[in-house]
Formats: sequence, C-alpha cells, structure tokens
Amino acid sequence: MLKNKNKRDELRHKKKENAAASKKGTEKKQYPIWFNLVLLLIPILIFALLEISLRLFKYGQDTSQWIEVVPGELMLNPEIAHRYFHSTASVPYSNQNSFSKIKSNAAFRVFIVGGSSAAGYPYSPNGDFGLYIKKKLEILYPDSEIEMINVALTATNTYTIRDLMPGIIEQKPDLILFYGGHNEYYGALGVGSMESIGQSRSVVNFVLSLEQFKSFIFLRDIINLIMSAFSGDETDTSEKRSGTLMSRMAKDQTIALNSEVFNLGLEQFEGNLADIIEMCRNNNIPIILGTLTSNLRDQRPFISIESDDLDRADDIFDLATNNLDSSKEALRLFRYAKDLDGLRFRAPEKINLIIKELAKKYNSPFVDIDSIFNSFSPYGITGDNLMTDHLHPTSDGYKLIGKIYFYAMEIFSLLPSSNRASLDKNTVDSLTNKNTFITKLDSIIAHYRILVLKNDWPYSEQKTVSYMLKLFNQQNFIDSLAVRVLDNKYSWERAHREAAEYYANTKDYNEFIREMTILINQYPFVNEYYTFVTEQLLEVKLFDEAYSFLVKGNKRFPGAFFTKWLGIIDLSKDKTDSAIKYLTESLSFNGNDTQVLFNLTGAYAKMKMFNEALNTINRCLSINPNYPGAQNLKNQLAAILNN
Repeated sequence: MLKNKNKRDELRHKKKENAAASKKGTEKKQYPIWFNLVLLLIPILIFALLEISLRLFKYGQDTSQWIEVVPGELMLNPEIAHRYFHSTASVPYSNQNSFSKIKSNAAFRVFIVGGSSAAGYPYSPNGDFGLYIKKKLEILYPDSEIEMINVALTATNTYTIRDLMPGIIEQKPDLILFYGGHNEYYGALGVGSMESIGQSRSVVNFVLSLEQFKSFIFLRDIINLIMSAFSGDETDTSEKRSGTLMSRMAKDQTIALNSEVFNLGLEQFEGNLADIIEMCRNNNIPIILGTLTSNLRDQRPFISIESDDLDRADDIFDLATNNLDSSKEALRLFRYAKDLDGLRFRAPEKINLIIKELAKKYNSPFVDIDSIFNSFSPYGITGDNLMTDHLHPTSDGYKLIGKIYFYAMEIFSLLPSSNRASLDKNTVDSLTNKNTFITKLDSIIAHYRILVLKNDWPYSEQKTVSYMLKLFNQQNFIDSLAVRVLDNKYSWERAHREAAEYYANTKDYNEFIREMTILINQYPFVNEYYTFVTEQLLEVKLFDEAYSFLVKGNKRFPGAFFTKWLGIIDLSKDKTDSAIKYLTESLSFNGNDTQVLFNLTGAYAKMKMFNEALNTINRCLSINPNYPGAQNLKNQLAAILNN
C-alpha cells in the first residue's frame, strides 16, 4: 500500500513538473523596450539608406515638380509626366511657362490646369487661351507683372491635376483656371487607360504620393523587370512609340454608356475635382471651373456599340443631322450621340453636370464654355467652325475661351489690384487681338498635327511615314521646319529660331518680328533673343520696331546696350529728357562708350546745358581723339561758352 502511494505521489510530482515546463515554454519571452525599437527601426533605416543612396546616384528620372530653368526662374519639370506614364515611351510636357522663384509684390500669378485642350493643342505652346488673358491683363494693368503659367499636360486627367495641386499652391497663385475632363477615361491612370494601375481612387492617389520616393521607383522597376522576364514580353520599343499618344492611351477601347467602367470614370472625376476645389478653398485660392466643349455637329461617333439596351450612336447622329432645322432637338440628339459613342475621347454630358454641381456646392466661380461655344456656332451647335478635330478648338476657339474666362474674372472680381488703364473696351480688344497671334510656322505645325491625328486610329488605320510625307506636301523652308518638329528632330524653340533667321535673311521683317515676339513671350529669360532682334532691326534702321524690344530687354536685363539705344532713339525723336536718362544710365554700365558720350553731349546741348556738354565731349575725346565729329562739336560748344 505504502509502495503504491509513493508511486502515485511520484507520478503527480512529474505531472506538475511537466505542466510547469509546458507553461514556461508557452510563455512569451519578455524583451526590453529598446530591443523592440531596434527591430522597428531596422527596416526604416534600410529604406532610408536606400533612398539616400538612390538620390546620391541620381537613380531614375528626376520627377520633382519644379526646375530652376535659369537662376531665379522656375518651370514645370519637363520630366514630371514620368510620374503618370510608366509604359509609354515618349511622355508629354507642358508649355514650359516660367515664373519668378520669389513672387514679387507686383505679380499677378495665374495657373491653368487641364489636358491638351487647356494646353492649346494643336497650336501649343503658342495657342493656349491663357496667352489671350495675359495680353489683355498686361494692357489693362501695366503696373502689374502678369504671370500666366500653363501646366496642362496632354493625355492626363484629374489624377495628375490633383497630384500637382499642392506644388501649385506652394507658389502662391492669385487664381487657378480649370479646364479638364475629356481625358478622364483614357488619360494616364484613368479607368480605361493603358496606364491604369487600378480602379480605386484612394489606391491610385496613394501610389502617386509614393512617386516622390526613389526607393519606391526602384522597387517598382525591379517588379516590372521580373514580371517582364517571366511574361517573355519582347515587344519592340519602336512599336510602343508608334501612333499618336491619343491612339496609344486607349486600353479598353469601348466603354458603354452607364456601364460599370463608365460610372467609375465619373466617380473618379467627381472625387478628384472635389479634392482639388477643397485644396484651393483651404488655402484661400479662387478657382474658376469651366464646362467642356467638343465637336458635336461635325464629328461622327467613333464606335457604335451594338446593344439591346442602348441606341446605336451612328443612328442618333444621323437623326440629329436630319433635324438641324429644329436646333434644340438637334442639340439634344447630338449630345446623346456623343454620349453613346463607345470611345470616351469626348467627355460625356455627366462630366459637365458634375462640374456644375460641384461649382454650386462649393460656391465656386464657374463658366459654361460649352453653352457659349454653341451660341457662337451655326444652328446653335458647335462644329468645325470652332473645332480642329473632335474636341480641340481652332485658334479663334481658344481666343473665345480666353474671353470667357476673362469675363468671369471681371464678374467675380478676380483681377489685379493695381491701377487699371483708362482704355475703352474696343481699344483693349483691338490691342489684345493684335498681340495674340499664330505665326505661319505654328499654323503649319498645327495643320500637320491634325493631319497625323486624323490619319491614325480611331479616325482611320495608321498611315505609313512615306504616305504622311506626301500628305504634308512640303512647299518651302517653313514647311520643312514644321515636319522636323513633328518628327521630334527639332524642338519648337529651334524651329522658330531658324524661322526668324530665315525671315531676317530674306528681309521679311514683319514675319521676323512675329517670330521673335513669340520666342520672347515663350522664353522671356533668354537675353540673346532681345539683343538679336534689336541688332537686326537697328541694322536696317527700323528704329520704331526695335524700340519696344529695347524696352522689354532693358526691363528684363538692364545694361549698357539697351539703355544706349533707347537713349539714341529718344534723342532722334526730341525726347531729350528721356534720352539723357537712358544715356547716363548706359554710362553707368560702360563709361568708355564714345558713341554714348557723343550722343549725350548732343542731348545736353539741346537742353542748353553747355558746361555738361563740354565736359562730356572732352571725356569722349580723351578716350578717342579721332571720334568723328567730336572735335567739331567741342569747338562749337567752346565758342558758345566764350560768347
């Protein structure tokens, strides 16, 4: 009995030991706090070191929002579109408008956001509606520095605008003009785009926020490389580059009216635009929203979807065409035909409805561009009269958009605070139209761009290069420059510079002046443009024409050359006070210019300031005793003073 009792006690003891050991094994080991912090910091440190290393070695594209194009001047980074295009070989860039890094007290700064229509295609960069507004503001508010910065990008949508908005707000704009929505489906990251990364707006915007990190780009590139290796994708890069950007961006070629993808596009637009407006409101920056216009009357639907639930787009378009005598009904049918179009290159009517509803919700300034375009068109329906293709306006159409936005700026009191010039409306309009023009080269570039667009999908099957060259039908040197721009062999700037040189050599000074004017308007920070145009005009004694360029050059780059010739021309026109001011200023930059000294002597003599004149001519002769006419002028002055 005792023996059995001892055995039971021994078994119970072993069970207790086993249970205690088991409990001890299941208990988590308690580590000190510092140990857990180190574990947390290790991956953060690794990513930080990776980020720093990638930045030091300048990995990938620089997609920072702004670049300093010259000291003190910023511009939208031409590479920024790489944030939104990852599988497209050549990416779009903006109109490259520059502005001061430090905003002056006299500056009135306006940003334009949107897609290719906001950028002024096919006339960009010299055709966007912002140039009309800028010229009008410069005429009416001469004491203000008007900065019109167009950051619109072709084939992009509200994802891009929303992503750019914080950087735009940092630049302290006085106003933002919004004209976008046509690219909501096929534009970069859109629900039907080849560049889409998903249909969740939150996910897409989160991914865009990571684009600022090199480590994210590095990991994305590695994943793409691995996926490409496993998929065996050996697509020729030349194929990726072929065709227009418009034709390359449409992944889901057909999107039916009221389908799931169609509604996702509307949700994407509404959510992003609401975010954009709220960003502006939170920073007290006014934004003017504009409805979208497109070619209704003269653009057949690209694709008619066969469906039991929907009418055929072509049938409705034909019905609208046959009802033109009843303009209201025809307009309704044309809009319906556009909405039925299986290709979403033109914004559906619900996009405009969203713009109107958000403008009302946020009490935001708003202009109905679509309705105004219709009112300026035959039958009250926009067609080829104001459109170059399916949605890009003509040069007159862009001017009309500029007038519409300017009118809204007046109505909503969103104009510069400086003194307004006392000019009547007709004079202002005349001066604005005179200074807002498209050159022959820009007209030909635009014509060729539309030819290329309409000889590619979805207008037609893509044509060969040889076919297109015959279609261009080049007749002269300017035509050849336009082709080089389209072929990406010449930049827009180089083509216009060579056009200006051509006109100067052929003594066509009217066209020479027009070319140099738009070069200076586009790149006001290039000193050589001002000196080149004035030297050419002074050489052929076109002093009046040279004078305005001298004034602009001197304002931007004060120096001996500009002040010298401003003084000489003023002296020839008996503006003696102004001549003395400019010539004296020129001497402060270069005190040994005998031509300036001789002319300043003449200016003093006209003002009967004979002692100053004699001192100045003596200074001239001390530098060059043989300066033509100087000794004779000195003798005349000495005779006057001795009498």
